Amino acid sequence: MNRRSPHTVADVMTSTVVAVTLSADFKEITHAMRQWRVSAVPVLDGGGRVVGVVSEADLLLKEELRAKEPTLTGQRDRLADYAKAGATTAHDLMSTPVVTAHTDDTLPRAARLMAENHVKRLPVVDAHGVLKGIVSRSDLLKVFLRTDEELAAEVRQEVIDRCFPGARRDIRVQVDEGRVTIAGVVPDGALIPMARHLARSVEGVVDVRCELAVP
Repeated sequence: MNRRSPHTVADVMTSTVVAVTLSADFKEITHAMRQWRVSAVPVLDGGGRVVGVVSEADLLLKEELRAKEPTLTGQRDRLADYAKAGATTAHDLMSTPVVTAHTDDTLPRAARLMAENHVKRLPVVDAHGVLKGIVSRSDLLKVFLRTDEELAAEVRQEVIDRCFPGARRDIRVQVDEGRVTIAGVVPDGALIPMARHLARSVEGVVDVRCELAVP
């Protein structure tokens, strides 16, 4: 993982991805999910671009609706579900449009996309829509595995050196389990709020206690 913030999706994503083509059949998709222990797979076109996603929920519609005698009202209300229940290839099973993250997206943006779309993972694509990886909720939490020493070094470099370049010796930075304490005397009190904000923006920081003061 890169040492400096902000980290991008490319820093934490899983690069080895199980994917299927548009022509993949129902059993092929089911076997792939079981073999790799995933609950969804991206669907790619001939150029490697992500065009949809097939999830366990899409596949289970075949089982759910198998024994149901469809009524006209039921078919009308769940037209898409009945279509998927009768589908046999990824082209007809997949859900579209697919929500994706880009390799250069920030982690907060990826987290917002997951929350807004109620998904646990996102296919990661490049500028051309070509699949590059998968990012999950657990991947986004990797930043909180950074050591206290890494965090302290970054706070000194990205916060103290930027806001108070001439006062480094007068400022103490301590990190304990991701909680940052910045204390000392600074020449310009107007920059204290900015220093607090920059410290909070360091990926992996859990909390910030700012005890900076002016002479």
